[in-house]
Formats: sequence, C-alpha cells, structure tokens
Amino acid sequence: MDLDRTTLLKLYTTMATIRNFEERGIPETGQRAMSASVHSSAGQEAVPTGICAHLTDDDWIGSTHRGHGHCIAKGVDPKLMMAELFGRTTGPNKGKGGSMHICDMSKGMLGTNGVVAASVPLAVGAALTSKLKNLGRVAVAFFGDGGANQGVLHESMNLASVWKLPVIFCCENNGYAESTPVEYGLSITNVSDRAAGYNMPGFLVDGMDVFAVYDAAGQAVARARAGEGPSMLECRTYRYYGHTVFDNPLSYRTKEEEDHWRALDPLKQFRETVIPQGEITTQELDRIDKEAEELMEDAIKFADESPMPEPTELYEDVYVQYPSDLLKRGTNMEV
Repeated sequence: MDLDRTTLLKLYTTMATIRNFEERGIPETGQRAMSASVHSSAGQEAVPTGICAHLTDDDWIGSTHRGHGHCIAKGVDPKLMMAELFGRTTGPNKGKGGSMHICDMSKGMLGTNGVVAASVPLAVGAALTSKLKNLGRVAVAFFGDGGANQGVLHESMNLASVWKLPVIFCCENNGYAESTPVEYGLSITNVSDRAAGYNMPGFLVDGMDVFAVYDAAGQAVARARAGEGPSMLECRTYRYYGHTVFDNPLSYRTKEEEDHWRALDPLKQFRETVIPQGEITTQELDRIDKEAEELMEDAIKFADESPMPEPTELYEDVYVQYPSDLLKRGTNMEV
C-alpha cells in the first residue's frame, strides 16, 4: 500500500458514508410506511469504494438491487438518495424509482437495478459508446454471485472481449444468491476463473480489504483506458444483514459465520492497517465517522421535508420524447 493521505481519507470517508446510510437510513424507510424492498450493502463497502476511487464523473457504472454503496462511491448525493427511498420529488428519480432504481447520469450512475445482472449489458453498451466515440471512458458492471450465472453476463463478456471494450465486470461475491449458498449454484470454485474462457484477465480479490480492491481495480481500469479490453474482478465479500429488510439471514446461515465476517469488517481493517503507520490518527477517523452520522441526519431531515409527488405525476416521465425529425421513416438510418 502506497497511498497519499488525501486518498486514504477519501477511501475511509466513502466507506463510512455507505455504512451510515445503510444502518441509519434504511430503518427509516420502514418507519415511514415505505413497503418497497430495500437491500443493505453494509459489509460490502470496500468493493465500490476501491473501484470507484479510480473513476471520474465521466466514467459509468451499472449497479444491482444492492446498489446504495455503488451510488455513494460514484458521487451521488446521499440526501437525494434518501429522498428517493422516501418517495419524494427531490430524489434522483423524483421519488418514483425507490431503492432499486436510483440513477444519476451527471455522475455516470446508470442506475441501481431490480433485474439480476441487468447492469451488465448497460455497462457494455456504455463501453461501446466510449470506444466508438473515442471518449476514453471506462464502464464498470457490478453484479452478484447469483448474477454470475445469468446468460446475459456470458454474452456480454464474449462481446466485450471480441471488441476489446473498456469495461470491467465486477462480481461482488457475498456468498449467497438471496438465500442460496454460492457453492450450490456454481460449477466452479471461483467466478473469476470464467474470465479465461473469454480471453480476459480475472482477479480474485479480498473484498473486505479496500486496499486489495483498490490495487486490483487500478490494474483493470488502467488496462481498459489503454485500449487493452475488459477484465473481471471477483471480490469476496459479505453482507451483514439479510437479503432484504424482510429477511432473517439466520434461517440459512449461522451466527458463527456472521461473527467470522464481522471480524473482517472493512472499516475495522482500514483502521488496523492505517493508524499504526502514524500518518492518520484515530481521532481523525472518529471525526469522519461523526460527520457521516451527521450527514445521515441531515439527509433524513431533507427527505422528510421534501414533497411527495402529485398523483398526476404518474403520467409524466413514462415515454421518451424524441425530436419529430427522428420519427420520420428513413431518417438517420445510414450505417
């Protein structure tokens, strides 16, 4: 690890913000009679943090149903995210999308997604745009171990390799596809081993260690920007809570297993690695934790004070309004 002080503080701030959003914000949705399914990514903070630290607002990411961490790591405002969870008009999708449909194109956030592995073709399409227009941008497709078995992933990996697209396929392997253990659904031990079948490098990474993720992602992003094509990252991680807020994880995993992974908490590991080096103090990290807590209180207040959508808004933003000249037969059909 050879990171400057600014980068180290940014990594911890991102992880602390994600953790506080999940543990403080998600319970508030239930208290406001928001019955939509919400998926916590607490425990998985190191993955989006380490990857998105290499990206700019111009780069793209495609997310999953467990996408709050992806949004925050890519720069989406937690206040606006909270408003979206509360169904308020100030949310990125005007309160109509909720947790699984948060999108902010100004940050290159193509959207959280309720369809398993649906982020993958979106990211590949964005990467194709970058290559055809010579934009120099990179796209990242986040998906889980359940999504690793979706056919669209394999089609997309093949296409990305054939065309050498600047895309990174990131499997957040948290051990369970909802309640199905990963070993029940995979014919191989490591998802990343599948990369060889598509002639791209595959990285098996400790997804609880933000520095390991940062290093591997740096290699993959550099390769993509250099025009060398796609890569796959498999980040072994763990979600600390149930599949959704309605789920009891102890119905399919043990307390001993949870304790094992709690001991590997990415924020705890960061502290144990960085503080002994002397450049960053315990007090500084405590202050970041406190600021993240205060940010969540501000976000909840902002969301509560934001208006609910009017019923007539159901009919808005339903269809894309194309310019009339594009609707004429034969227009813009040249190859």
